[in-house]
Amino acid sequence: MNKKSIDIEYILSYFRELFPDAHCELNYTKDYELAIAVLLSAQTTDKKVNEVTAVLFNKYKTLQDLANADVRDIEEIIKILGIYKNKAKNVIDFAKKLLSDFDGILPSEKEKLTTLPGIGNKSAGVIRAEVFKIPDLAVDTHVKRVSARLGLAKYDDSPDEVEKKLKKIIDESDWINAHHLFIHFGRYFCLARNPHCEECKLKDICKYYSAK
Repeated sequence: MNKKSIDIEYILSYFRELFPDAHCELNYTKDYELAIAVLLSAQTTDKKVNEVTAVLFNKYKTLQDLANADVRDIEEIIKILGIYKNKAKNVIDFAKKLLSDFDGILPSEKEKLTTLPGIGNKSAGVIRAEVFKIPDLAVDTHVKRVSARLGLAKYDDSPDEVEKKLKKIIDESDWINAHHLFIHFGRYFCLARNPHCEECKLKDICKYYSAK
């Protein structure tokens, strides 16, 4: 077993020690609701997304309701989110296209998911893993930051490059769980500002800590 594989096993073991119940924190009851929540999550927090989707999905109970919605009303509901005007348009267009192209049934193929408004590669990966349990390892800002700090990727790597590097060193059977573990570690422990370095078991291999 090479050093890199030993490191990633140790890292994931530590993440599990800290966050044994790491999971998706977006609230949803229907498949398409998860996709819309992911669409809304760009440049904001899951907590804020859950606040607005509680109102949004209570008022618009079906895809058809969302497809027929007034964009100004959607904007009013989600205005606490970043780039909310663009997101409001995407919500309506997403509902329309899912109905017209896929009979309202969320597809599992990444190539089809990314044809839906507001759904890029990262979002498609999250949807595939959460809804369909298809192994994928989407890279968001937390995953990217943690990967760079721990030397698993470079700071200037794109999310797609980070994803490729992580998938090479993490077993496919662990991709979904690893995605949640990296996010929880970055969201609650290895924060962008004021990370909990002194109490972290990984500080000896952390580029961020060694540069302090």
